[in-house]
Amino acid sequence: MIGGGLLLATLGVFLQQAGQPPLAAVWFRCVFGALALLAWGAWSGGLGRLRLAPRALFAALAAGLLVVLNWTLFFAAIERCSIGVATVVFHVQPLWVMGLAALLLGEPVSRRQVAAAAVALVGLALASGLAGGMPHGEGYLLGLLLCLGGSLSYAGVTLIAHAMPGLNSFALAWWQCVTGALVLAWWPWNHGLPAFGPAWGWLAGLGVLHTGLAYVLLYAGMARLPAGRVAVLQFVYPAGAVLVDWLVYGHALDALQLLGLALMGAALLSLKRQHG
Repeated sequence: MIGGGLLLATLGVFLQQAGQPPLAAVWFRCVFGALALLAWGAWSGGLGRLRLAPRALFAALAAGLLVVLNWTLFFAAIERCSIGVATVVFHVQPLWVMGLAALLLGEPVSRRQVAAAAVALVGLALASGLAGGMPHGEGYLLGLLLCLGGSLSYAGVTLIAHAMPGLNSFALAWWQCVTGALVLAWWPWNHGLPAFGPAWGWLAGLGVLHTGLAYVLLYAGMARLPAGRVAVLQFVYPAGAVLVDWLVYGHALDALQLLGLALMGAALLSLKRQHG
């Protein structure tokens, strides 16, 4: 899980270096991700898990549409605010899951969960840089809103997986990529493909490394660890993204933003441990 989290932490670098519009980057990620997952399934003998019952297949396709929206909004957000800030803001999605589960599935919300949500929101305000009085333009604010929208759509994917126990994670990931490749096929058809060169390598990395390999590493780790440990290790990704953004692009979080990151992490970890 540490390896998968650190790998995902470099996703923003691959996106920036590819230099492609968000929809193009999402389409390439879906195509290369589907191929990588298919190759892994063939190698591991797990292709049979891709066959789903009609209801599970419908759920996987619906989740695929939400994932396409999630990736598009997240990639667009990275263009407008830093990789580190976008990744940290995106990880507010457990709050969306808690709220939507209570609203749509009737799951109870405890006082501890309400308190943790309040602390996480304070941390979010600090981590985003807005609470510190930092001067940001309209593009930065739009980036934060896009990121929040992406986290909301990903919360929908989590609820679908939660409500459909027979939907295995390998099939869900593969059908999500296939759905995205088909839904966004109009983009390369209308705009063409980028000239062959370094951009192709970065785009292939988004699919092969950040979808195929990261999926294998993360889910292999989750299968071997207790829920509490999994919750802790999931924060390797945002912490690693902040570090990578600083090392590669010199975008460092200030003291208030780091405090916000710590508050968010502590609050969301308490929610995940309680859920586990």
